[in-house]
Amino acid sequence: MNYSNSRRLSSNSPDKGAGKDDRKKPGKPPGPIAPTKAETAQLPPFPGLSREQIHVPATRGECERAADEIFAAGLGGFDTEAKPTFRAGQKSDGPHVVQFALTDKAYLFQLHRSECEEVVADLIASKEVLKVGFGLKNDHGQIRSRLGITLNHVLDLDQVFRKLGYRGQIGVRGAMGALLKLGFKKSKSITTSNWAAPELRPAQMLYAANDAFAALKIMEALEAEGHLER
Repeated sequence: MNYSNSRRLSSNSPDKGAGKDDRKKPGKPPGPIAPTKAETAQLPPFPGLSREQIHVPATRGECERAADEIFAAGLGGFDTEAKPTFRAGQKSDGPHVVQFALTDKAYLFQLHRSECEEVVADLIASKEVLKVGFGLKNDHGQIRSRLGITLNHVLDLDQVFRKLGYRGQIGVRGAMGALLKLGFKKSKSITTSNWAAPELRPAQMLYAANDAFAALKIMEALEAEGHLER
């Protein structure tokens, strides 16, 4: 499946040149509004990936086999996690975990494993693998600082929803509720946990994998509704 870097977004906006006269122009109609956190909490939960579908490569061979599968797929849900900083002026040395989700599984690469860092860098820099995620601006800076490479060939879904009329950064939770009518729970205790730990806890694995997997499913829904064209 080939994806262009410049995906075109379908638009139903009116002709910008229409209705130009001396009359007072009506105000711009409000755009769609993402459901609130409280509203999404009432929705059926996003099923996501199970623990058995989440893989944490530990050897170079495992990392290379995972990368081969991701390269073959040509795209994947993408996200990174970093150990949080709590002091003013403290600089993060993340990312510490890099996630790639496919249609039926996810790979979590821990960058403290030297066996995996080079393999992951190849995936991140590749222009052959489309990385689909939310709010990828911060990922660009951390990846450049940690690995000295550029995050290439990305589809930031926040920008897609902005073009659809949503204001600000919608995020995976809001997008999941707006588009799929499903709730996506994000636990603060997990998001701010120690992502640089030698071994990830099961709760961390589920969170990290499904953050990336949710982005992939939302992209598929956007395509199905005609908002993204190949």
